[in-house]
This record gives sequence, C-alpha cells and structure tokens, in this order.
Amino acid sequence: MNKINTYFELGWKSLTRQKSRTILTIIALSIGIALLIIMIAAGAGLKSMVMRELDIYSPNTIDIEVKIPGKQSASSTMDMAGGAQVTTFKNSDVEALRKIENVSDLYSFITGQQIFKYANQTKSTIIFGYGAEAPNIEKIDITSGRFYSKDEEDSLAQVTVIGPKLKDALFGDADAVGQNVYVKGLPFKIVGITKSRGSGGFFDYDSIAYIPVKTMQKKLMGTDYVVGVLAEVKDVSKINETKSEMEYLLRERHNITDPERDDFAATTMAEARVMVQTILNGITLLLVALTFISLLVGGVGITNIMYVSVIERTFEIGLRRAVGATKADVLGQFLSEAVILTTIGGVVGIVIGSGVAFLVYYIATSFGIAWSYSVSLVSVISALAFSAVLGLAFGVYPARQASNLDPIAALRRE
Repeated sequence: MNKINTYFELGWKSLTRQKSRTILTIIALSIGIALLIIMIAAGAGLKSMVMRELDIYSPNTIDIEVKIPGKQSASSTMDMAGGAQVTTFKNSDVEALRKIENVSDLYSFITGQQIFKYANQTKSTIIFGYGAEAPNIEKIDITSGRFYSKDEEDSLAQVTVIGPKLKDALFGDADAVGQNVYVKGLPFKIVGITKSRGSGGFFDYDSIAYIPVKTMQKKLMGTDYVVGVLAEVKDVSKINETKSEMEYLLRERHNITDPERDDFAATTMAEARVMVQTILNGITLLLVALTFISLLVGGVGITNIMYVSVIERTFEIGLRRAVGATKADVLGQFLSEAVILTTIGGVVGIVIGSGVAFLVYYIATSFGIAWSYSVSLVSVISALAFSAVLGLAFGVYPARQASNLDPIAALRRE
C-alpha cells in the first residue's frame, strides 16, 4: 500500500510540473465523460417521458390505426404525415368492432387542425375528434364542466372540450364553460375544460380541443372515416384472442385475404410498451456508442501525452533506475499518472454532465414537457470506473516503454 501511495505522490508531482498539458488533457477527457452522462440521462428522460404517455392507457386496451397496405407502420405513418390518406376505416367498421363480446368500451378518433375564434381572439389548434366513450378508456380529467355525451355525439351536437392553454388564449381569466367559439363559421359550445396534462414529446395537450368524432366528420371535414379506434376489453387474459378477432373482422369487411396487405395495424398496450422500450433502448445504446468513440479518441490522446512525457523525462527515468528503482516502480509511477488524469477528468465530466442534464430538464419542464432528471448512481460509478480503466488501458504502453528503458542509455540521452 505504501508503494502505491508513493507512485501516486510521484505521479501527482509530475503532473503538476506540466500544468497546462495536464489541464488540457483533463478538459478533453471530461468532455467525453460529460457526453456519456448527458446521453445516458437523455435516454432515461426520453424513455420516462414516452412511457408516461403510455401510462394514460390501461393495460387492457387495444389500439387499431389505419396504415397504407403493404407498408410497415413506421413508414406508413411517415407517408401519412406527408399527406397520404387511408379512408377505408368507416363508421360501420367501428360499430361492428363495438359488438365483439370481450369489448367493454370503444371509441373512434380522427385528428385535424382548425382556427378557433372568440370575440377578437383567434387561435389555431389541433382538434381531436374523439368518441364520447374516450374518458372511460383514456385519462381525460375535467377541471370545469364535463365531457360531451354519447347522445351529443350521435346528434352531431356542436360542442367542444378545450385545454387550459387554449382557454387562456381565448378567454384569459374569464369563465369559458357555456361560451361559444366559432370553427369554420360554426358555433361550438364549450362544455368542459381539461386538467393540465403538459406536453407529450413535442405535442402540447393543453392547447388542443376535443370535438365529438361524428360532428367533426360531418360538419368540419365532410368524411365518414376514422383513423383508428381504442378498445378496452373485459377480460385482459383474452386480450390477444380479442385482438385476433378484431383483425379477422376488419379483413373480412375490407376484403383482405393477405395479412401483408392489411390497411390497419392492431397493437395491444403491452405490445406497444415493449416496442417503445426496445426502440428507446436502441436509441440510448446508439448515443452511448457514439460517445464512446469520443472517449476512445481521448484515450489515444492520453497515450500520446504520456509517450511524450516518457521522451522528455528519459534522463529522470535513467537516474531513478540507477539509484535502485525497479521496472515495476517506473511502470507504477507512469500508470498512476494516467489514472490520476482520467479520474480527475471523470469527476469533472460527471459534474459538467450532471449540470447540463439538469439544465435540459429545467428547460424542458419550463416548456411543459414531461421530462425527468435522471443521473443515477450507477451511471456516475460507471463513468468513474470507466475513466479509471481508460487511464490504465491507454497508459500501459507508454508506462511499459518507460519501465523498459536501459538506465545507462537513458542517462546518456541527457
């Protein structure tokens, strides 16, 4: 133990004699470690945010959404975002799905964007055309008023439920429930205000409006199709059977004989969670892998700096060997220098990374994004351990070069 302490004392003295070089090396390493902490924290924050969005649905739900036949859901979604439409999912399909024995509740949905007007105020907002059963399946909390009823949906009533930010933009501090807003020149009565829910990703739920799906179809969009349904099952143990029954029913109604040509995609909430977790874990691993590249570059820098140090201190090494220092002593001193460099760089990097991760969290939450601050003890210990291992791994070669110098030849180099 005394020898190890001596190695680190000598290593520290050597590093402090070259302050500028030492500081620059520490900065380079700390940036790599900081990036590692930031990437791990970002991956955890993103995962927490997305999984929190899935938590608004109970585990006994099935989501069915339209897709372009013959395409995977992801590429189909991109195409539809670019303007492609699938109009085969009709209201009659929704009613047929509703009659499946294990389905307890079901609502259909469409989305659009319109301008809401009240007095001299206007606000462009995203509209969710939701079935009246939506609050039975999805967590839609109302702070004032109520959600619209099934009778209002069936009678094409011009009613709406709006988010708190949309309410503030149009009405300020005034009461909005019972007031009329105009959408495409039609009066819509506000019957409820939702509880603040924040943003999901880059989507602000507090600025949207809900309108009965049939009202939105007939009076705002002039269509008879939906983009999907969300169903809740009675017996969750039969959820996969129910999903298969729904798929069979839709294929029969849409004259689809090849499942590869489905114009819809059905997913249970359990499947959705696994799929999302797999994607997010993959993204996190990719980010961490890219960060490791910068750390490896920093490690090569350590090797170069230590090698230069060996060349500059050849006489010192020869002198130490001449007065009795062993190869192991020289090896230990140079390895201790590398470990000191990387450990300090690791600590500084952890502090910087944790600070940046907190700044991201603060900015995200100030914009209403449900982000979480996640710098775990495991990631901190891992970063410190990795930085120490990095020092040993990349310090071995120059340290061995130093320990293998011939004392006589080293003294002659001075």
